[in-house]
Amino acid sequence: MSEVTAAQADRLMSDLKVLIADAEALLKSSSSDVGEAVAGARSRMEARLDDAKANLLQLQQEAAQRAKAAGRAADDYVHEHPWQAVGVAAGIGLVVGLLIGRR
Repeated sequence: MSEVTAAQADRLMSDLKVLIADAEALLKSSSSDVGEAVAGARSRMEARLDDAKANLLQLQQEAAQRAKAAGRAADDYVHEHPWQAVGVAAGIGLVVGLLIGRR
């Protein structure tokens, strides 16, 4: 998951939520169909949807834990090296200011 950026992960989670909602709507709308093959497919799809929901919840929890850990690490670094953090922030501000000024 390290190759996936945060924006890509957020979009993937959002797309999965939409897919799950659409699949649930499809299952509800096809509930009046009473074929044996349809019933078997419905039960397999419901099981897979439940698995997908559980996996999505686990991914969200892991992402939240990683974000909290990164925040704690940054906070610890800033407390241990305050002047370096000020210097880096000033440097980033200077670069951003120069880039904005060029427009």
